[in-house]
Amino acid sequence: MTATRRVTLITGASDGIGLEFARVFARHGHDLALTGRRADRLEALADEIAAAGRPRPLVLPCDLAPADAPGRLAEALTEADGAVEMLVNNAGFGLNGAFDALPREEQLAMVDLNVRALVALTHLFLPDVRAARGGVLNVASIAGFAPGPHMAVYYATKAFVLSFSQALHEELRPHGVRVTALCPGPVPTGFQSRAGIAESVAGSAAALSARATAEAGYAGFRDGRRVVTPGSVNKGLAMALACMPRRFLLPRLAARQASRRTDGLKSSHS
Repeated sequence: MTATRRVTLITGASDGIGLEFARVFARHGHDLALTGRRADRLEALADEIAAAGRPRPLVLPCDLAPADAPGRLAEALTEADGAVEMLVNNAGFGLNGAFDALPREEQLAMVDLNVRALVALTHLFLPDVRAARGGVLNVASIAGFAPGPHMAVYYATKAFVLSFSQALHEELRPHGVRVTALCPGPVPTGFQSRAGIAESVAGSAAALSARATAEAGYAGFRDGRRVVTPGSVNKGLAMALACMPRRFLLPRLAARQASRRTDGLKSSHS
């Protein structure tokens, strides 16, 4: 019988930060399992990693939004004789617009993917992660440090991810398991345009490339840090968001987010 492959499972690996995480983890010697909605992109990424002399990642296409998807992914991984040593919860999407103007179904789908699926995957794979004394890297956001008028549900989901990750960091540290929350600021990917946010946001002083963001996330995760906020501008902004009284902060956030709006109500999945 073939020995079980201990893998780093990366969700939302077909684009953006998830794709760069795959490259970074592979470069540092991790065997990978890649999941996302776009099978062709996952296969191309697996071919690229194999061509660089690394083991070809397991490719497990899956839309994680449906309630049964995490269980189906776990079954597919077991059938491929894989066991999760490191889990990178990167899949997620955002919506920009007034809460009562955005479709209810899409906002609930955002909660399902950004929160429910992340919790389900972490719970499903934690026994293997603990056995391997591995880790969980959750992609939160600088949005998790404050409420977000005009992106109310998205900001709330990222606040959940940040809080959840910090709690698990303390719970699992005695067991030799690392848990890190990555809290990036703007990252130039397809997220902004598909979420209905002005493209100029990605060119702000706080923006970092997906590659730089993934590198920073990997380094902080490797070092066992609880929270990683890449970039000096973002670190300063996170501190300000955490400290500023909400009565002063919220009107400024509302005006800033409204100015970022593009036409249409759009979403971005990773």
